[in-house]
Amino acid sequence: MSQSRLSTAIEDGLIALPSGNISLMRPSATYDVSALPRDHIRIVHGFYPDVAAWQAAGYQVTQNLQDTTVAVVVVPRSKALARAMVAEACSKAEFVIVDGQKTDGVDSLFKSCRKILGDLPSIPKGHGRIFWFGATDAFAEWTAPEPAKGPHGYFTTAGVFSDGAVDAGSVLLAEALPAKLPARLADLGAGWGYLAAPILARDGVKSLDLIEAEALSLHCAKLNVSDPRIHFHWADATQFDGSGYDGIVMNPPFHTSRASDPGLGRSFIQAAARLLAPHGKLWMVANRHLPYEATLNECFRNVEMIAGNGAFKVFHANRPQR
Repeated sequence: MSQSRLSTAIEDGLIALPSGNISLMRPSATYDVSALPRDHIRIVHGFYPDVAAWQAAGYQVTQNLQDTTVAVVVVPRSKALARAMVAEACSKAEFVIVDGQKTDGVDSLFKSCRKILGDLPSIPKGHGRIFWFGATDAFAEWTAPEPAKGPHGYFTTAGVFSDGAVDAGSVLLAEALPAKLPARLADLGAGWGYLAAPILARDGVKSLDLIEAEALSLHCAKLNVSDPRIHFHWADATQFDGSGYDGIVMNPPFHTSRASDPGLGRSFIQAAARLLAPHGKLWMVANRHLPYEATLNECFRNVEMIAGNGAFKVFHANRPQR
């Protein structure tokens, strides 16, 4: 395997790491840390599947960045979150490294940092870029504000899915739900909790588990939903340890990067079939172009499309097949 940008920069002597702890902010589970002293590595992450992978590999993982010598910002897809991470790194570290893919906006972030700091050393490689600088307070205005209630009436924050508007697919799904729902329900990939209110407004609902992998989203969900029937779970929905739900409602994610990944949605469908009781029912919305019908028919005996438009389709399925 070719060297990562970080390994290249360190092993070629372009980055001289000061001695001390090295905190990696939001690295994927496959991020290359081979050039770093293992005992000094700290992982800072809020996405549960990556958290679980780093913990399984024996690394210390926290959700919040602590004071550190070096902070490595692994650029996320969200521009606002990337800027906030740079500001946070500068407030807690002495030396900051920024590493990311072009498709995640690293070049735009590099230009913004250069506009503030002037020329910066960098290495463009592997469809991405790495650059570095001494910590500074020049990025203080990039600090992320606390979650705020938007025009839609919900609390969201930088880095959560659909932070600026309610997702149109979720709206269509909510409208398609029947007047009465089963007693024990779950929302897989609940995000910041939009579907909770329309679910709880239906007759028959006694409990609703919101299962969400992104800690930032789950924090917002707790601000948006206060019904005592709600239970919050920070977890990977595809690996969640539960069973016996009477019903599942979901708008599964379909991105692991910039490109769509139908495999992720298929994993959610398989998880729903596993988590439902034999009499359980599924309500699910998906982008119209995503090919989920085959997986639904493999996992459920009865499948029908109950709503749709030019962008989305809503399915109802029951009698899960193990």
